[in-house]
Amino acid sequence: MKAITRTDFKFPGQVSVYHGKVRDVYNINNQFLVMVVTDRISAFDVILPKGIPYKGQVLNQIANKFLDATADIVPNWKIASPDPMVTVGRFCEPFKVEMVVRGYLTGHAWREYRSGKRSLCGVPLPEGMKEHQKFPKPIITPTTKAEEGHDEDISREEIIAKGLVSEADYNLLEKYTLALFERGTQIAEKMGLILVDTKYEFGKKDGKIYLIDEIHTPDSSRYFYLDGYKERFEKGEEQRQLSKEFVREWLMANGFQGKEGQTVPEMTPEFIEQVSNRYIELYEKITGDRFQKAHSDEDILNRIEKNVKAFLQNM
Repeated sequence: MKAITRTDFKFPGQVSVYHGKVRDVYNINNQFLVMVVTDRISAFDVILPKGIPYKGQVLNQIANKFLDATADIVPNWKIASPDPMVTVGRFCEPFKVEMVVRGYLTGHAWREYRSGKRSLCGVPLPEGMKEHQKFPKPIITPTTKAEEGHDEDISREEIIAKGLVSEADYNLLEKYTLALFERGTQIAEKMGLILVDTKYEFGKKDGKIYLIDEIHTPDSSRYFYLDGYKERFEKGEEQRQLSKEFVREWLMANGFQGKEGQTVPEMTPEFIEQVSNRYIELYEKITGDRFQKAHSDEDILNRIEKNVKAFLQNM
C-alpha cells in the first residue's frame, strides 16, 4: 500500500490550498474547507521524508469520531467526511494560538520541569513533582501557531496583551478546552486509557467560535494505558504510551531531535510498516472500533478527487 504524501487537486470553487505538516487544506469559495489528511508524519516540527500508509485514514476517522462525540460542548467545523482521508467543514478564521492542555507532567512539560523551571506558560508548577505525575487539576499551556519551524510557549497574559485573542474570547477558549479535555478523559477511561495531554485549535466564523482541525488523535494527544499506570509511576518506570511518542523516541535514539545539522535516520520499509501497524492499533484502542482499510482498486488520489467533487456538487 503506498503512502499519500502530496496532493495537488483542483476542486470546483477552489480559492487556495495550504500544505501543512500533515494536512492539505483546500479553501472552497472562502466558505468551506476540504481537509485531506495525508500520510505524512512529522516529529520535532520536521516532516519526515517518508509517509506511513493508512496514517491519514486513521487520523481522519479518529478526529471525526471525537468531533461528533463533543459537538454538544462546542460547535465544530465539520460538515461531512466524504472520503476516509477527507473532512469537509466550515471555513473559519483560526486563532493564532493552540490550546494545549495537560493532565500530567510528561513530555515537554517534564523536560522543562527537569531543567529547573517551575512555571510553564505562566502557570506555576508545584515543587517535588515526578515524571508522569498527575497534576492536581489540568493546566492550559498555550503555544503560538508557527507557519514554519517550532511552535513557542506563550502565557495567557501575553496572548491577551499582544492582541492574539481578546480576553472575552480567551476566557471562552479556556472553558471549552477544559470541558473537551474532561470529555476526552471520560471516553479514554472507558477504553482503559488515560488522556495525558492534548491540543485544541479554534476559529471564528460570523462572530461565533468553532472547534477546528483534529481532536484526540495520536498526533495531537498523548495516551497512557490505565492498567499498570500507578505501579509504573510508583516504581519510576516508563509508562506504556499510546501516541506518536514511540516515533520521537526512535528518532532520539538515532541521534535526531530536529536540531540544526542533524539528519533524519533512514526509515526502512520494516520501520514504516511497524509505524503503520502501530497507528492502526492506536485507532482500534482509542475508538473501540475495528479498523477497515480503505482498499480501492483505483488510485487513492483519484478516489479522493472523485469523492470530494461528488460531495461538493451536491452541497
